[in-house]
Amino acid sequence: MSMPNPSKCPITAKTSASIIAWAALFFVTSVTAAPEGPRLGRPLTHEEVLSQSINVFPDGQGLPQGKGTATEGKALYDSQCASCHGLKGSGGSAEELQGRSPLAGDHPDKTVGNYWPYATTLFDFIRRAMPLNAPRSLSDDQVYALTAYLLTINGIIDETKELNAKSLPEIKMPNREGFVRVWPEGGS
Repeated sequence: MSMPNPSKCPITAKTSASIIAWAALFFVTSVTAAPEGPRLGRPLTHEEVLSQSINVFPDGQGLPQGKGTATEGKALYDSQCASCHGLKGSGGSAEELQGRSPLAGDHPDKTVGNYWPYATTLFDFIRRAMPLNAPRSLSDDQVYALTAYLLTINGIIDETKELNAKSLPEIKMPNREGFVRVWPEGGS
């Protein structure tokens, strides 16, 4: 393979200037700030940002004040949840919520009773995403009551147990040890 003869390359002063101009334009546009945007809305206040932070962790960090029992939760479940999840958490068009069948097999039912590793995760999901047609519309007391009802129909707690920010993280779910840690303790 032969190299071109530099004396025969058709690069002129005009071509060199054009290359330099394009390189400078590329450099300038790549380091300038992005435009402000369409100026829609307004910046959130600190309080508004905090109101959107509803994360609940396995150890109970982030659980709100409130309380609820399975008895309270059953009435709420029947009116808000049964149309999708079926009576007592089974037989509806949405995911089954009740059942303790093994997770082995091609298509296991992943229910509250056999799959969820933490009761606090159940609370977090209900609070954040249910009911499907009106997420985040339930009060904290209602979410505790629904969580208690679902844990009761799965045989995990007694129907008289009151759930709150202290008692919920103490519940040991049947599948708590059924997950493999991706990260070692310490997060690294």
